[in-house]
Amino acid sequence: MRFEGFGDGAVEFFDGLEADNSKAFWQDNLAFYREHVRAPVEALIAELEPEFAPGFGTGKVFRPHRDVRFSRDKSPYKTHCGAVIEQGRGGGAYYVEISAAGLMVAGGCFHTESDQLARFRTAVDAEIHGEQLRRLLDALVASGWEVAGDQLRSRPRGFAADHPRLDLLRHRTLYAFQRWEPDDTLHERDCLDRVRRAWAQVRELNQWCADHIGVTGKKRR
Repeated sequence: MRFEGFGDGAVEFFDGLEADNSKAFWQDNLAFYREHVRAPVEALIAELEPEFAPGFGTGKVFRPHRDVRFSRDKSPYKTHCGAVIEQGRGGGAYYVEISAAGLMVAGGCFHTESDQLARFRTAVDAEIHGEQLRRLLDALVASGWEVAGDQLRSRPRGFAADHPRLDLLRHRTLYAFQRWEPDDTLHERDCLDRVRRAWAQVRELNQWCADHIGVTGKKRR
């Protein structure tokens, strides 16, 4: 498959899904979703895997159905279509997403189990690895990226209040992202180059996560 951009009307599809997140709307628009949203995402990942997956992970497109078992929000469908190249959750990820808001590209650590969080804090506590992470994040911010993640309100147990990297130690997840509002590029092959350039910028962050967080050793329940 060759990526040629997302179909005209892809953004409007997600606008409609946000307004009517029902099985009826989904079934009425399923053929459009498959052809103009999911198929382009699959093509995009397939073309970028040879560059970003070797030695790092594998690509997949996330399913459109939400896991509502433990959520108060019982709407059945995700209002975006996302895909990722990763080895396992937490150890670095190349992420891309299309929604009504346009395109989002991200990289870093989006989830941690207890063993991963312990390794992350050990690395951040070490000056050589912690300052390397600081420099990587500062460079991304200077290039227009935003840094986000789940954080503790207070300092993690066992670390001093005046630790030089306390802001990083408070993170339980840590990633960088960029967004582009809907534009013509979204529907053109140039969108692939946009994602490729962005992923190249987060390659070092993803490698830091792979080296110092890695995949969890805990068994899935």
